[in-house]
Amino acid sequence: MISLHQVNKKYETPAGVFAALRDVDAEIRAGEFVGVVGKSGSGKSTLLNMIAGIDRPSSGTVTVAGTTIHTLPENKLAAWRGRNVGFVFQFFQLLPTLTAVENVMLPMDFCKTFPARERRKRAEELLERVGVGPQADKLPATLSGGEQQRVAIARSLANEPPLVIADEPTGNLDSVTAHDILDLFRNLANFGTTVVIATHEPGIVRVSDRKIEITDGEVLR
Repeated sequence: MISLHQVNKKYETPAGVFAALRDVDAEIRAGEFVGVVGKSGSGKSTLLNMIAGIDRPSSGTVTVAGTTIHTLPENKLAAWRGRNVGFVFQFFQLLPTLTAVENVMLPMDFCKTFPARERRKRAEELLERVGVGPQADKLPATLSGGEQQRVAIARSLANEPPLVIADEPTGNLDSVTAHDILDLFRNLANFGTTVVIATHEPGIVRVSDRKIEITDGEVLR
């Protein structure tokens, strides 16, 4: 499903060149649930951004589901990402003026993956699936952090992506809610979705198939 070969990512900073990733090799199988662990600044988010096509490597290759994504032009990459990747952010990133169900419908509206008449029904079903169906017509500000994260997960599933990526999805949640959110991701992987999570959460070992440990931009072997 995912293959990274000799991936390097360097950034120019006022202090000089900063190497965020160094010669990273990694493979993730379809339907696998992988936790990416490491300290803050270790390169976890950069690695996820490479896999999602949000950023491009300075050198090396990134292949996802048979597509060498870093070689795609920006417009094709955006279209590929919309149909193939669901991204879940630590701070939810829900649009505050849209209801929960409207936030979930948004990716379908952008990518036209489902007929317009089917989108609300599908969004409601996804909200039910993640346990917040009754909150469908509420604005994000009226929801708890755990409820907002569940809406964000439902939104990530809107276009039936084969890959879901989450960057510290439990970082702003209490331990009980974090436990439930990790179980949601485990359930997604059980039904064939490839799930990659960057996290400090110790409970990742309980639910993931394996972990990738990264430090100072290097994957530990």
